[in-house]
Amino acid sequence: MANFNTHMNVAFVASGLAGLVMFAAGMVTPTMFVSCVLMGTIGGLLPDLDSDNSTPLTVGFTLMSMFMAFGAVIWLSERLMLLELVALWALTFATVRYGVFKLFTLLTVHRGVMHSVPYALLFGLVVVYWCCYGLDMTARNSWFLGAFTTFGALIHLILDECYSVNLLNMEFKRSFGTALKVFTLKDKYWFVVLYVAVLVGWYAAPSGEEFWLSMNNQEAWQMLSERLIR
Repeated sequence: MANFNTHMNVAFVASGLAGLVMFAAGMVTPTMFVSCVLMGTIGGLLPDLDSDNSTPLTVGFTLMSMFMAFGAVIWLSERLMLLELVALWALTFATVRYGVFKLFTLLTVHRGVMHSVPYALLFGLVVVYWCCYGLDMTARNSWFLGAFTTFGALIHLILDECYSVNLLNMEFKRSFGTALKVFTLKDKYWFVVLYVAVLVGWYAAPSGEEFWLSMNNQEAWQMLSERLIR
């Protein structure tokens, strides 16, 4: 299995190349180009959230704990006294960082359902919703960022499978097939829930028409091909 630095670097390079293609074809602005590369890199780390000791999980839960603690304080700032706000901040942070974190690690198994194609799709859909409705971005840009998130997650899964092959002896390691999977009988109920979530999320998502029109823009691809030979 590839380590944290390998996943981050490979996801960054792959997302950078893909983003550069989109930028050179005039599909994205410079700001969106950088944002797509960032989301692709983050997507390349997301599957390891099911690893109890992974850096993305630890950092992610710490940041989420701080965000929720400050959010609770801001929400109740006019109702509580200073000492009560301090206690609320500490209690919220400790509950999320240690309580929810512990529950999450107990419910997840490394290389479980998070290391799967439907989960990579779900990661992207979550970003689409978050960008469009949470950050008030256009549906087109939201889909670009969601697509790059899924792209990065898939790069992670493919890289893990590549590390599951012993190229010197041409043998498969025991971990082969545990990353890039679409379904397993062991977790069949979880996969059913995943596919239902993806289908419902896809159906109710903001329109991706402008995104697909951009991707299928023949003039953009023609311009790109001309730039390659000039």
